[in-house]
Amino acid sequence: MFARTPRLLLRPPFAEDAQEIAARIGDEGIVRNLATAPWPYGVADAEAWLAHPQADPLLPNWLMLLRTGATPRIVGAIGIHRREDDSLELGYWVARRYWGLGFATEAGRQIRRTARALDLPQLTAGHFVDNPASGAVLRKLGFRPTGRIAMRHSLARGGDVACALFEEDLDAPVAVPPRTGFAEDAREDIRLKAA
Repeated sequence: MFARTPRLLLRPPFAEDAQEIAARIGDEGIVRNLATAPWPYGVADAEAWLAHPQADPLLPNWLMLLRTGATPRIVGAIGIHRREDDSLELGYWVARRYWGLGFATEAGRQIRRTARALDLPQLTAGHFVDNPASGAVLRKLGFRPTGRIAMRHSLARGGDVACALFEEDLDAPVAVPPRTGFAEDAREDIRLKAA
């Protein structure tokens, strides 16, 4: 399953992506906010992740690639996976050099549209309480805080960490997000090319 957004190509990861994935996610500031990624994270970890595809192939599991005039660059990853309790959970990460540019929100909006097309009734999500930026992304996507905090294991942190839980009812009406203007998009493209 593939998708496009104004700035991103969203596609499944391939074995050939291992080195670039490791280069993008191999940052303690990223990995410590993920549940299942080990630290330190290297090419062998990316290869192991790629060798074990998601259990449910009908659920989107995408790399976010920045569409450029040259070779697309991996920005991060986003996907939906089934938890042990059978709930569907959204997860994502973004490489540090792309933080604050709205890529998680842009990819998240597309994954919501895909989840609706798949007739998924509800998505859950969570963020470690010391990562409020992720909570801001979830709110922009329409997720509501449940008011519950759960302890979730983080491999990179070597233990359980407090996690704020969110949910979104996909059967509820969708609010259409405002589109950015051409001039704003052009400024962002120039900033990315300079990076």
